[in-house]
Amino acid sequence: MSKVPVYYYSSVSNLTRRFAEHLARQGRPIRDLADAEVRAGEVSGPWVLLTPSYKAGNAAEATLPAPVRRFLRSSTNRRRLIGILGSGNRNFGEYYQAAARELARVSHRPILYEFELAGTPEDVAATVRILTSLDEGLAAGAAERAEREAQRALSESAAPEA
Repeated sequence: MSKVPVYYYSSVSNLTRRFAEHLARQGRPIRDLADAEVRAGEVSGPWVLLTPSYKAGNAAEATLPAPVRRFLRSSTNRRRLIGILGSGNRNFGEYYQAAARELARVSHRPILYEFELAGTPEDVAATVRILTSLDEGLAAGAAERAEREAQRALSESAAPEA
């Protein structure tokens, strides 16, 4: 069964990177949006975003990191996004998880999980369970689509010619 990749961005604190690396050790493919080549690419299938939130106060009052915004400029990447994981710092008060929550609102994609800072082992385990369930659901959906296509092809080949 294929695993949905997690694309992430981490600031110099590397808190989000540490969480992503825990997912990678569990066999999850991860892609770093700090890498210009990754950021310039387009995803080939469903993917999940792991993003930190920054406390607003910058010129644009933006909480979503610029590399994430650049990656999401691609309509293909936006369309194939299936869920969001949020990393935040409760010290940011009302801005805690602001990036994940705003992106979920505008993209109509669900927040799959939220955690603070680099997360705990329990956060990693919960996220792995959620992503595994997502993988299984996507695989089941693909199998159902293939079965419908096979049934349609079979019925079309068995239909008498007019």
